[in-house]
Amino acid sequence: MRAVITVVGKDTVGILAKVSTKCSEHKANVAEVTQSVLQDLFAMIMIVDIDQLNIPFTDFSEQLSKMGEDMNLKIHTMHEDIFDAMHTI
Repeated sequence: MRAVITVVGKDTVGILAKVSTKCSEHKANVAEVTQSVLQDLFAMIMIVDIDQLNIPFTDFSEQLSKMGEDMNLKIHTMHEDIFDAMHTI
């Protein structure tokens, strides 16, 4: 299974490194990343493989959210099943 992680906020050094480190700590493998900096705003989308996740998905999502708050960013993590259901007509 996969998850989609989105990160939005003011650009600062190390955002990608911190998010990918958190993924690594919990065995979420980063499969794809796209990021943009528009003036001073940062936007990133990550696709991560969560088959080997070593904590419950909800805990993983909450930890990323909390990290985002601490960094003045909005980090949202969505399970692939929810993402697919939202985009099915």
